[in-house]
Formats: sequence, C-alpha cells, structure tokens
Amino acid sequence: MKDYECIIIGGGIAGLQAAIQLGRYHHRVLVIDAQNGRSTLCRAYHNLLGWPDGVSGEQLRSSGRQQAERLNVHFVDDEIVTASKEEEQFQLMGKSGRRYEAKRILLATGIKDRIPPIPNLIPCLGTSVYVCPDCDGYEVTDKRVIVLGAGMAGANMALTLLYWTREITYINHDGEDVAPELKRKLQEQNIRYVREPIEAVLVKDGPLFGGVRLQNGTVIAGERGFIAFGNNQVNTNLAKQLGVERLENRHIPTDARTKQTNVPNVWAAGDIGVHSEQVAIAMGEGVQAAIWIHKSIMAEKNASLR
Repeated sequence: MKDYECIIIGGGIAGLQAAIQLGRYHHRVLVIDAQNGRSTLCRAYHNLLGWPDGVSGEQLRSSGRQQAERLNVHFVDDEIVTASKEEEQFQLMGKSGRRYEAKRILLATGIKDRIPPIPNLIPCLGTSVYVCPDCDGYEVTDKRVIVLGAGMAGANMALTLLYWTREITYINHDGEDVAPELKRKLQEQNIRYVREPIEAVLVKDGPLFGGVRLQNGTVIAGERGFIAFGNNQVNTNLAKQLGVERLENRHIPTDARTKQTNVPNVWAAGDIGVHSEQVAIAMGEGVQAAIWIHKSIMAEKNASLR
C-alpha cells in the first residue's frame, strides 16, 4: 500500500481542485472517486469566469483529472463505504474491497440531487433544464418555464423564478399538495399549478427541453425547465462515522479559514459544506483546504527535525 500524505474522497470539482493544489506542492495524494457526483450530470455551467457559453461538468472533470495526473496525483475509481481512525491513521474501506489509509483526509463527497426517473430529463440538465436559480436563473429570462418538482420545494422554486420570467407553470410531480396559503401565492402571481405525474420530458434538437407530457396524456409546452424535487442527499455518512460534526441538514461546518472540521486532520470542501452550492465556491474551497493540508504536512515535517 502506497504511503499517501492525504487522501481526497470525491473526484468532483472541489476534490479535483484540491488535488491540483496539493500536486503542485509535490505531495503524495490519492483521489478516490465513485464517479456518480452531480457534476457528472450537468451538461453546462454558465456562471463561471472564462466560460460565457458554458462548460460541462464532464469537461471540467476530465481536464481536471488530467491536470492532476500530470502532477503525479493518483486516482482510484471506488466508493468508500466505511471510515475509521486507528492511532494516527485513517482507515478506509472501498466497495471494491480495497483498503486505503492516510494520516489526512479531505471529504469532498458532495450532494446528490433527487431526480425521479422521468424519460429525457437528464440529457437536458444544464442546457435547457436547470437546478440552481442563482446559477442559471438568467438562462430563463422572459422564457416559458416549467418547474418540475414536488410539494413546497417546487412551489418555492416557481416563486423564486419570478425574478426572471412571468410565464411559469409548476407541475407537482410526486409531492404532497401545496398548502392553501402557498397555492394562493402562486395564483396571485399567475403561476399555473398542476398536480399530476409527469410521463416524459419532450425534447427538440439538442436535446433541448420542449415541455412535458403528463401521465393523463396532457401536453404542456415550455422553453426551459427547472427541477425542484427536494430531499437531496447530502453525502456526509463517512463524516458521521469519523465523528465529524454535522448540522441538522447534514451539512458540515468547518473552520472558515482552514476548512478543517472539528476532527483533527479531516477537512471538508464543496457542496457538503455550509454555503450556497456553486462550482466557483467548490473550487475555492478545494484550494483553501489544500493550502492548510500542506501547512499541516509541513508542520509535522518541521517538528520531526527538531
């Protein structure tokens, strides 16, 4: 087993940026990636500096991994299922049956959006169907928008999108009926509310979102879509196993300066932290955590020389 100075769990945007920074310090780093993060699904991020026409999560991940590998960062495709600490070493067990260990861990395990298996939906993500209004609300400016969602999550998304467009339909696919007060707000804003399961997303060339067909056969046309199904999965189970503090929503609070958790030698970066979920923030936190991981490594080396 190779002696790694740090293991990064998660090869998404935060994990890759941290790996690049640590590789530039010439540290021995392993990235363990399950290849199922939310960045594997997004066809285009539009609010990033230098990418006015958008860049896909796949492209960022591919180029980021190549960049890290050129810096001698090692990668393994595996999913860590258990984590513990024995003396000063963290012990990790992969779904593959392989064991890994290191003295320092960076958790960059991210969030998994709840996306029901609606035909044709995933191919549109990032190009004409969006998840985050702060990221992509601009893309629906003055467009006919359909919110594909559930319960209150979808209703609140529809109200949020009024900042960019007034032509909004909210389809409550699989959630509880909206409370009367919230339903009244939708009516006051002329937001059409439909409570009926979606059979399929309708696509045009691209594929681009063109509307939906409901299970009752009704077709509702639209130019753009937003999803808001709620109950997204925050992947912090490994953090719990290690005794890392989690909030009620399962996000991880970290030191604002270092990104270290309450457990020494365990850092966290990206969407599992306490902030809005943005690629640019994930990149920044990856660098930030890596700098302080480097400082930790150097402090240990300097202490051994005394």
